Amino acid sequence: MNYFELFEIPESLTVDPVFIKKQFYILSRKYHPDFFSNELEADQTEALDKSAAVNRAYKIFTNPELTIQYFLQLKGLLVEEEKYQLSPAFLMQMMELNEELTDAKATADTAKIKELEQSIQQLQTEIYEPVKEIVEHYQSGITTEKELLQVKEYYYQKKYLSRILVGLH
Repeated sequence: MNYFELFEIPESLTVDPVFIKKQFYILSRKYHPDFFSNELEADQTEALDKSAAVNRAYKIFTNPELTIQYFLQLKGLLVEEEKYQLSPAFLMQMMELNEELTDAKATADTAKIKELEQSIQQLQTEIYEPVKEIVEHYQSGITTEKELLQVKEYYYQKKYLSRILVGLH
């Protein structure tokens, strides 16, 4: 089931959070299993499946990174458990960053750790810039696969940086 179709929105790399919330409440009521208790078992099962799909879709659409991930998977550009190879330049930068973090943690240098955390957040902003227009203004049939592959690179870089940030805390 395509979650964009379920929520009656065009396929996109971003969604309107206000609309998603409204649509979630509408669909939650529409497919709530309690309203199907007197229906045929097949209808009850379908309502239960749709209710679960509404909840999964809402979880995805309320998280920008999950929305990008879902969209890329839908387009066949991202495969679960994919062994994606990030660029050597990015990986070298991450190796240096990890070394600095290891040193800062070993010496309990909280000021350096805080500085590195800010650097990572700044880096997340920097890696978004080249794909910002693509993500925010995706148009079916106009946005190219090459552009979507740039978004895929961003997705994996952001995921890598997020894991480092989680490791800081």
